Amino acid sequence: MRKRIHRGSDFREFLKDEGMLEQVEERAMKQALAWQLAALLKKQELTKAEMAARMKTSRAAVDRLLDSANTSVTLATLGKAARALRHRIRIDLTPA
Repeated sequence: MRKRIHRGSDFREFLKDEGMLEQVEERAMKQALAWQLAALLKKQELTKAEMAARMKTSRAAVDRLLDSANTSVTLATLGKAARALRHRIRIDLTPA
């Protein structure tokens, strides 16, 4: 039986070659963050309205924060959300 040899690059290389890697990674990070925030809301039994009140913002802002497709959330907004949920944001830079 002949061994199959993988030819070509991995998916990450493909995205990089297509100029899409950064965009896909940013969207994936936002989606993971949105899921994490939604899980904390559920765990703490908070409504979006209660979360907005804690953040001193509108419910629409909370909706944008929880929208995995919306990548325009600022660090300030993330910080408010984290504090409202009694958490903190941790960001680190890693080599590309």
